[in-house]
Amino acid sequence: MGIRDLLLDVANRFDTTLTTTSGNPGQEVLKAAGDRLATALPYGMKARGHGGKGGAAATPWIQIYESTTGGSGTDGLYLAYIFAADLKSVALTLQQGVTVFSNQLETTGKKLRTHLTVRAQSLLAELPRELVADWSDQPEFKHTGWRARAYEASSVAARCYEIDQLPAEEDLCADLGNMATILKATLAVEPHIEVMNEPEGPIVEYRTSGHVTYEGLEGFQPKTSDDYYVQLAAAEQRRTRAHEGLIRRFGPYILRRGFTPITHRVHPRDLVLQANGDEWLVEAKAVKKGNPTQAVREAVGQLLEYRYFWYALRGEPKPHLLGLFSEDIGVYTNYLEEHGIGAIWRTPDGWAGSSTAISWGMADVVSQSLT
Repeated sequence: MGIRDLLLDVANRFDTTLTTTSGNPGQEVLKAAGDRLATALPYGMKARGHGGKGGAAATPWIQIYESTTGGSGTDGLYLAYIFAADLKSVALTLQQGVTVFSNQLETTGKKLRTHLTVRAQSLLAELPRELVADWSDQPEFKHTGWRARAYEASSVAARCYEIDQLPAEEDLCADLGNMATILKATLAVEPHIEVMNEPEGPIVEYRTSGHVTYEGLEGFQPKTSDDYYVQLAAAEQRRTRAHEGLIRRFGPYILRRGFTPITHRVHPRDLVLQANGDEWLVEAKAVKKGNPTQAVREAVGQLLEYRYFWYALRGEPKPHLLGLFSEDIGVYTNYLEEHGIGAIWRTPDGWAGSSTAISWGMADVVSQSLT
């Protein structure tokens, strides 16, 4: 008895019209899930079935979790086999506990689903690309209840199976083992990501003070610079309002100058500009208390680091480098020029730039109007 037999038993025997105490044979199958899967689970993991409380669950599910750190089903991260309401399909999915977020947001509706979706996408963006490349299925649980819809939104990575086309047992075990590795990586990333709810919608903040290390992933060997970079990508990237405001103001301005600003799916890079087949890597820094020293140091370090890992190691053409600052950086303009880095900064009435930035057409000798 293994994963395949258990999934088939739930699909064939669970009755969503019966209560949990009225002789529903599927409930007994779910109660025995932990014992039946004991020999099929990755080391250190446990299982338990969930068939509902009182009334039968619309979408029965089997939780697979870390015995010491896994989620309870109401919070934390865990794996789950979640059945669609018609019991014709099941998804192996990496889930976020939805109840805790429902309680925090005091809603079971769209606001909750949006929060879960943003959080899932943020977690996924921090994981090694090769690790999650084949886990992009979007579960559909075919039920309008809030939990089923929240489970769909909550999924970080998933693979969906049709019950009448279930893979062989060894393939299901291999899939679960791979997903256990994804869970470990996500558990390492999660503490460094916070999704805050603002009136305009969820905002993601990256709040670590150092690089993420994947403790417990000794068996995972990154094979590309993409994978290695994930560890660097979670370095401190706290998005202050001043930082985000600087980028928001700069975007429309640089667009008018003929450059396409891109922020979507470029994290941890602040901003990428494209024009006439060329690309500019932009690092934005808010100058604090009129002292540009720290801002310039951070900008140089990150620009060189990102150019190396995101371009050089990937065999991509090296981009031009641009520092974007909230105010004039004084003598550091020439310092950046010496290192081949252009600079643009905000002025009381517009934008000004270094000689290299001017040569690129990003600024004129005279500051540009904000209007």
